[in-house]
Amino acid sequence: MTVNYSLKLAHINDTHSHLDPSRVQFILSQQDKTYEVYTHSGGCARIGYQVAKARAEASAAKQDFLFLHGGDSFQGTLYFSQFKGAANAELLNLLKPDAMVLGNHEIDAGNTPVRNFLDLIQFPLLAGNMDLSGERKDKPSPLVGHKNLLDYDKAQQIAKYLLKPLGDKQLAIVGITLDKMHDIARPDPDTGFIDAIETTRNTVKHLHAQGIMHILVLSHLGIEMDRTLAREVEGISVIVGGHSHTLQGDFNALGCSALPYGELSGHTPILHAGKYAETIGLCDIKFDASGKVINLKGHNYFMLDRHLLLESAETLAPDTYQGLMTQLENHPGILWDEQDDALATLIETKYHPAITALEHQVLGFVPKNLIHTRLPSKALPHGSEIAPWVCKSIYHEANRLAQEVDFALHNAGGVRQSLNKGAVTMADVLGRLLPFALPLVKYRIKGAFLYQAIESAINGATNNSITGTGAGSFPYTYGLRYCYDGRQKIGERLLKLEILQGGELSEKFMQGSWIEVAPDGFYTGVSSAYTASGKEGYQALLNAQWQQEINELTLPDAFIRFMSRQPGLTGEITPQVEYISHL
Repeated sequence: MTVNYSLKLAHINDTHSHLDPSRVQFILSQQDKTYEVYTHSGGCARIGYQVAKARAEASAAKQDFLFLHGGDSFQGTLYFSQFKGAANAELLNLLKPDAMVLGNHEIDAGNTPVRNFLDLIQFPLLAGNMDLSGERKDKPSPLVGHKNLLDYDKAQQIAKYLLKPLGDKQLAIVGITLDKMHDIARPDPDTGFIDAIETTRNTVKHLHAQGIMHILVLSHLGIEMDRTLAREVEGISVIVGGHSHTLQGDFNALGCSALPYGELSGHTPILHAGKYAETIGLCDIKFDASGKVINLKGHNYFMLDRHLLLESAETLAPDTYQGLMTQLENHPGILWDEQDDALATLIETKYHPAITALEHQVLGFVPKNLIHTRLPSKALPHGSEIAPWVCKSIYHEANRLAQEVDFALHNAGGVRQSLNKGAVTMADVLGRLLPFALPLVKYRIKGAFLYQAIESAINGATNNSITGTGAGSFPYTYGLRYCYDGRQKIGERLLKLEILQGGELSEKFMQGSWIEVAPDGFYTGVSSAYTASGKEGYQALLNAQWQQEINELTLPDAFIRFMSRQPGLTGEITPQVEYISHL
């Protein structure tokens, strides 16, 4: 008799401290007109309700159940800025995931926050290719041997894994994270990350040798690497992933581009659940006895408010509004605002008051929308409109502290969102625009290395002749301007690199003069500790003559101080980015 093995799975990823529902936008059509529809979706309390419901359904059907988190719980909102992961841990404990994989943002500030998180959580954190064999013995916050961590087993060269029942067999959960963690995060120097594909291959072979054929890889690699993993490693039953903020499911009718839910790479289905706790993935999976998925039925689901906000120049008729609601009600990927009341009350009473105070603290005003985009485009040929203001704030505030810097240099990924016209609050800066409280670093560097750093960062951001780590490395500046032509040979793509001397940029006019950066000259810059440490293509900055942390100033501190001294972000900044794509 053929036996099939059934699993009900709930999964989330890249929640980034979004404990409350997040604002979402849909594009809906009604009576030959198109409407921009806004509402709120997800958050911990709504996810808690859906997980509990799915768990109860599985129990009633005598079906095995798993709830998994695909990494990056940290960063993203004021809840993290204020509570440094303690709120994340408490809420996750109440959601009761069976496992979470380590994301890159968990380790943005070194290993100590990970240790603190491990001490608080009541579920395993999987990091099967994180090698702690070289960890210093005298560390105050060691990770090695922690009861809640499943890391790399160097002796066997495999990932430590979690076993769960699946009928009369066992399902192995293997957690694999980014092996280029030192390029995009800030793990301690004594922490290594082993090749993701090789570790997975070795682990799958080991499990097969133990007679365990049902293997779930909980991944924080991103959709492209998950596809590669599925193609190159035989024997993975299913991949549940994160990192790339990939929304899967049939959402085209809502104006959301999305990939098929559970897309196949080879014989292996891959599952991702979007971002920011807006959506939850829910599915039923049937396996055969050899571990192969023979049926997967499910979807990602938004969990929406029961009211909509619409931007329309004309008064909306009640039947039009009801028609839009009916479209959502009939959509296969929509759930509503049912919530776990205990979770909602905890967030509201224990954590939300501190956030509310920051939301009422106005720093200044923005006279127009300032759009953030990581890369220049046809619509924004000089790239981000807000990143240059961030660079200007770093430059000004460092110089107010008598640091005597010539320029500011910051990576696009260190700025997280656009700023809308109107009041800018402390919550906007700390929770949305600049949620990473990175120290600022002053450094003295030779011009030749400055050329190398900027070209390398752009090459990596645009995958021009090299495989980069994402568009977040694209450089924005203040007091330093460049022209990059991606069609030229590598090493010759910066056609111009100039520094401002004898003054600084005013709101409308240039004071002082731009002079060419001399390869043999020395210049003093200021950047975040992330960029100054050579991440994501900025390796040449490690050739600085010296680096010195500015103890009095972090990245968001500089912007907050700058805004507090200004009537607002008024005027214009002379463009300092000229960019020609290789495409």
